[in-house]
Order: sequence, then C-alpha cells, then structure tokens
Amino acid sequence: VKWKRPKELCASPSFIVKGATRLDICQGKLSDCWLLAAIASLSVHPPLLKQVVPLQQSFQDGYNGCFTFRFWVYGQWQEVRIDDLLPTVDDRLIYLSSPDRCEFWSALLEKAYAKLKGGYRALDMGFSHEAMVDMTGGVTEVLNVAALPGDLPALLSHLLSKGALINCANSQGPLEQKNGLGIVFRHAYSLTAVEEVKTSRGTECLVRLLNPWGNTEWEGPWSDLKGPEWNTVSFEEQKRLGRVSQDDGEFWMSVSDFRQNFGMMEVCHLTQAFQSSSMQPWSCSMHHGNWVPSITAGGCRVFPDLFWQNPQFSFTLSDEDGSRRNSKTCSFILALMQKHQRRSGINLSIALHVYQALPEKTHLSPTDLSKMRPVLFSPHYANHREVVLRSSLPPGRYIIIPSTSEPNQQGQFLLRVLTEKDNLSGYDDDKNPADKPNPQDISSLTEVKSNIKQSRSSFSGSYQTAFQKALQQVFLTVLAGSEKFLVLEQCKSMVVLMDTQGIARLNWPEFQALWDKIRKWTDIFLVFDKNKSKRLEYQEVGPSLKAAGIVVDDLIMQLVGLRYTEPDMTISYPGFLYLLLKLENMISKFQAYDMVGMGSVTVTFKQWLHMTMYN
Repeated sequence: VKWKRPKELCASPSFIVKGATRLDICQGKLSDCWLLAAIASLSVHPPLLKQVVPLQQSFQDGYNGCFTFRFWVYGQWQEVRIDDLLPTVDDRLIYLSSPDRCEFWSALLEKAYAKLKGGYRALDMGFSHEAMVDMTGGVTEVLNVAALPGDLPALLSHLLSKGALINCANSQGPLEQKNGLGIVFRHAYSLTAVEEVKTSRGTECLVRLLNPWGNTEWEGPWSDLKGPEWNTVSFEEQKRLGRVSQDDGEFWMSVSDFRQNFGMMEVCHLTQAFQSSSMQPWSCSMHHGNWVPSITAGGCRVFPDLFWQNPQFSFTLSDEDGSRRNSKTCSFILALMQKHQRRSGINLSIALHVYQALPEKTHLSPTDLSKMRPVLFSPHYANHREVVLRSSLPPGRYIIIPSTSEPNQQGQFLLRVLTEKDNLSGYDDDKNPADKPNPQDISSLTEVKSNIKQSRSSFSGSYQTAFQKALQQVFLTVLAGSEKFLVLEQCKSMVVLMDTQGIARLNWPEFQALWDKIRKWTDIFLVFDKNKSKRLEYQEVGPSLKAAGIVVDDLIMQLVGLRYTEPDMTISYPGFLYLLLKLENMISKFQAYDMVGMGSVTVTFKQWLHMTMYN
C-alpha cells in the first residue's frame, strides 16, 4: 500500500465532476457499506451534502493539500481537516472511489470520517443509522419491514417528503453472499425514491434502491438488465424516472418484492430546515444532561426510592397533526443518545419513560411516581448509542425521564424531542424547582446577538468588548450583581475557546453552541448555590463540576482553588461559566488527539504553542 495524492494518480484531478451524486460511490476493500449507504442517501439532498462536504474546495484554486469536512457530534457541527494522501495499490484507490478516476470527493469524505472515528479500521463493520446521524444531525429509527403498514408506498412517500434518509438490508443469510435474485445479505442499500409507474397494463408502484458496491443488482422483476417489464413502460416515462439500464448498482423493484427481500429499514428523520426544498423536516429541541452518581442517576423503575432522581424534562404537546390522518393526537419522536460511549468503552443500558404531568407541577416526586404508570416507555433497556421512541399522544403536558438500567451510573446524554410542529420541551430536573431559572429568564439568542451588534455600533470597540457588554446585560436579568465579576479577559477566553476558525469572533453556529452551554450551566450553578449568595463556595465547586459531567482529582481541584476563585475562595457566576468552558475545551482537545483512547497524546511544538497561546 502506498499513500498518494490525487495529483499523482491522474493528470487533472477534480474534487467533484458534474455534481456529487449517489453514483459517485463504489465500495473498496473495506467492509463499510453501512457508511457508503449513508453517503449515497446524503447525496440525494444537495443542501444536506453541502453541510457535510463544502463544495467550493478544489485541486486548483487555493489548493494546499488540505480538505475540510463537517460532521454532527452531539448537537454541534465539528470540522475535520485532512490531507489528501489516499491509500493505493498499483495507483488505484483501495477503499471508496468514484467510477470517474479523476473525481475524489467521496474518497476524501471517507478518509475524514475515518479520522473522526479513529482510523479506517474503525469503519470496518458498523451501523448505517449511526453514520446518517453523524452526517445529518437527524434521528434514526430502525424498523422491521414485515411490521410496516399495508400501505407501504404512502408511508415511504411521506417519509421521503419530509426529507428522511432510508437504508435497508436483508439479514437472513451469510455475510455479503447473494440470494437467488442478487440481493446481498447483511449489506446496506439506500432507498432513494418511490414512484407509481405507468405501464401499458396499468400502474405499478416501484421503489428505487442503490447498492454502494456500484454493481451487483437485483435480478428479479423490473431489474435493469433482466426485467422485461420495462418493455411496457414508455420512453418518456422511463426518462421521468431517470432510469439507466446498466449495471451501476442502482435499480428498481416492486413494493411487494421489496417486502420479501428486505427485513430491516433504517429511517433517518431530518431536524434541520432545507434552504432550497419544499420538504418539511421535524422541529427539534435538544437537551444535554448527565447521570451523576448519588445526585441524578436513579436507575430504572425497579428502584422506586431512586428513580425520581433522574433528570426530568417537561414536554408540552399543543398542535394536533391535522386532517392528514384525521387525528386528534400529536406525533413526536424522542431520541436519547449516550455520549462518548465508544471512546470510553462503556455502553450503558438506557431507556425513556414518559408520564402525564400533574397540574401546577414541573416535576414528579417519589410519591407522585409511586401512584402513576408511564403513558409511554421504551420496551427494554438497550446498550445502543441511541434509543428512539416514536408515537403520538393527545395534547397536554408530559414529563420525560431518561434513565440507566442501574442506579449510580456515570454518563452524559443528549435528549432530542422532535415534533411535526413547534411543540415545546424544557428541563425540569430539580427537587426544588423554585430554585431553578425558567429558561425564558435567560435572554434569547437573537436578543443577545442584537445587543452585540448595538454595542459594536455605539463605540469603536472589539467584538470581545461588545460580547462582554451583552453578557453583562444577560447577567443583570438572571443574577443581578454578578455582572461586575465578568472581566474582559474571561470574555476573550470564552470567544477563542468556541472559535473554530481562528478569527477571534463567533459565527452563528458557534454562538448557538456557547449559548446552549450557558443555559445548561446556569441551571447547575443555581442548584448548587445553596445559600443564594450568587457565588459557589469552594466545597460546592466539585459537585457542580460533576453535575456538568466533569470529574477531576484533588490536585486539579486545588489548582481550581488557586486559579479561578475570588479572594474569599468562592467562584462567581461568570467565573463558573469560564471554568467549565475551559475544562470542557481542554478535555475535548485531548480526546481529539487521543484518537485511539490510549490516555496519552503526542503534540508538536507548534501545536503546543497554538493550544496554549490561543486559549
């Protein structure tokens, strides 16, 4: 194997040739069809592909051997930069490639994803639904095809109309061997269209599938090369379908044959708005949380004295689905994702329970829970990265309780609530809800952004100074008096810690991510500020860090006391936010360099200076 740049493999390489499409994907000597199926599904939606693959990159203008891709990681889009050296044998790519030997976007995307996961070896076997989440920020549910409703074309059309990405597989045979009609067992295919086709004998409902191998197609009715059924379809109708009669991995089959030849279907529900499409993805709210032993890790319902300690989230359903199904209920999807489980090597068994909320109560007490049964719950605790509940309930207010199977298990999680319309969900995790801020008490993103713009227009100051003035206004409304502890140096640090572009200011996604952290950490600060002094006593700092998912040893706590406290050994509200952002950022940087989880990293002198000086 020799690592070579595209310019060494062809005379005039291109990042993309005639657009990035689902046909640019041919599997190599790596068992990562699960990833390739996700990429194929992504390529059907240009706005989504553009989010992951910045299309302006090239091997001509501004070429420096570096390419950038973006992936969704626990609620945020993260940039991954790679060089363009690719593994080859006899001047041919050994992994993912395009049929056009001068096109390299798909091969470079595969390399970037491998870097995110720890190397090409990490891509050998996996789950396409996880890859689809990482490339879209969507929520994926796994469905049994046999259990799907009788009107499958209507379901598929509805899912595709909302921009869903759909993969499917047949798991009834030995790995990557074919059944009698050419379908490869335990191999991921992308379902990219469903159409009612006009024939000389009437109409037939077909689905379009793509095999990321780039060949090995369906050989039954409606197949590209052996399907006489196409003789009954006019040239104009075939052109409308975009049918190509060649062994390129893409093919059509009837819905009934699809049911018989595929047993599992993965549907990735999108949660972001399209810029150039009539599709209507789900509305989404996200909540980051932690299971902290002896504090917020109550385990399952088998432990009634502890279960109530789990985080609780209020969930209001108000807008009914409408006349499409003559329904008086509200559809939604709940997705609970545990964080960093692959890197830590720990897979917690997790589940969701949903209860009817009680009037004038923002959380459920142990007494309340002992008298109630959940209106919806996960069928079992699973050690998957993400568990998903899709259902519908009458309008009303509900409480979501995410939990682990055993009490006192440490872990971080992301809870996402998807609704067809803008229903609301909020965090209600505290035994004394009066001590917690209403999320509306914290200024909105747009309000703070407006304050920054106004501050910059009123004087000739820097972005960081405008940021400081905007934060001081926020602190006045949340914890009046604490704004005097917010110094410019902390604001500079907050900006550069969130800045991924090295420009000493935040773009909108970075600003949103920082604001999510401030809202979450404000909740924690108010819970642990027991005497309501608007400061944390030194002994309260360790438990508050633990509640935020950061556990440090005694030496680090001594350093925190020396470096981040006021003269009276307390930490102010601004200081607490700065401390958490600094700790989280340095931990994240270490994990980024420790890609195989060895617990140690090697950095160059230049990297060390960059990390320490721009911090």
